[in-house]
Amino acid sequence: MKTLIDSTNALIGGLAAIRQQFNVPDRFPPEVLAAAETAAGRAPTEHIDRTDRPFVTLDPATSTDLDQAFTIERSGSDLLLHYAIADIAWFVDDGDMIDREAWRRGTTLYLPDGKAGLYPPVLGEGAASLLPAVPRPAVIFTTRINADGNVRLEAAERAIIRSTAKLAYDEVRASDLPPDFEELARRIQAAENRRGAARVDPPEQEVAALGDGRYQLLFRPRLPAEDRNAALSLASNLAIAEALLAARTGLFRVMPEPDQQAVQRLRQTAWALGLQWPAMEPLVQFEKTLDPADSSQAAFMLAVRRASGGASYVPYREGVVPWHAPMAASYVHATAPLRRLADRYVVRAALAVANGQRVPAAVATAFEELPAVMARADARDGQVERAVISLAEALMLQGREGASFAAVVTDMDEHGLRIQLCDLPVVARVRGLGGKPGDLIRVRLTSTDSLQHTISFERTG
Repeated sequence: MKTLIDSTNALIGGLAAIRQQFNVPDRFPPEVLAAAETAAGRAPTEHIDRTDRPFVTLDPATSTDLDQAFTIERSGSDLLLHYAIADIAWFVDDGDMIDREAWRRGTTLYLPDGKAGLYPPVLGEGAASLLPAVPRPAVIFTTRINADGNVRLEAAERAIIRSTAKLAYDEVRASDLPPDFEELARRIQAAENRRGAARVDPPEQEVAALGDGRYQLLFRPRLPAEDRNAALSLASNLAIAEALLAARTGLFRVMPEPDQQAVQRLRQTAWALGLQWPAMEPLVQFEKTLDPADSSQAAFMLAVRRASGGASYVPYREGVVPWHAPMAASYVHATAPLRRLADRYVVRAALAVANGQRVPAAVATAFEELPAVMARADARDGQVERAVISLAEALMLQGREGASFAAVVTDMDEHGLRIQLCDLPVVARVRGLGGKPGDLIRVRLTSTDSLQHTISFERTG
């Protein structure tokens, strides 16, 4: 969860309650920490030396769990993306204490005041992290990207790399990056457009102090370097998915399109936010016009992200094409193994397939068990994220009890009306019926509770 920044530390009290409510781990068991200390000293013995390649990492400035490093080279009119992924599997054995703890956690949980890592820091932020100027074991996936943006996995190998720089999104210069970094991203975007992909990357929200104990939620526009960096991961994940499908194995990330009810709710949300969405224009086309620098459009992008039936993981099944609707392609998660349990196994499978080897039995078994484990982890991620956003909304509205707001009804069920405030990026509920989607109503804020991360409205007109 990286959707909200709390640089003012205004949420500290409420975050402690959220951590307790959702059982966010605050430490690793001593025996797991001891095992990780031992594992961190394991010397790589199956890795080729690639320290001569000019790999760099590109992440938020504060990141220390660095999953990916990259370099790019030309091959005629094609581009070769060498994407080095942290080889956490080198340090973790199937069934050991570190592995069992990772299966209990599923993912790294991110909150504005810190994270609960998937692996102990000595591994996730130390020996396995692709930190600069030190040799690190990695799995390098080489993906060929042609002039049209089509991708193909060329090779995969275990290797030792040495990142030459830890670059940050808000400081990186074009001269710091491989010459074809921007061109590669352009090709991937062009291929997405041709496929009809509808991938939405909304900006982060940030709690900003206004003085006098008042706060507001702002959107931090995504930087060009973030979007271009995401294209590298996307290219690798698409190429790996294609290779695993051809080998009749794998664990895939799938996601349906928003159903008609969700699309209708989004239309009401767009109206509430003052956006002009032509009646006959499909959602995928409207999304392409959105500008994340505009707060109303950024709020709508968040609504789109939450409107789908939800993403999930599925193992390979004969005769079934696993589909990720926003990507308009088959897709895997392989590029963040320090933060997602599933990626460690996808990386191992892709490494085997690319080298003509049999997928390890433990990996094939894990593909059958991981969907349930990752579903639980994703559900908790979602619950924590929603609670944090609700906490920020409660803090933003604190002191405005009794104030009246214009709102649009976006949906209704047995619990009442779901509303979108017209002037703030806030979604809430109002008890009672007597309304239908699309109605413009007035509501009054009756209470806020930042510790319980709740806000309450009543309908006044």
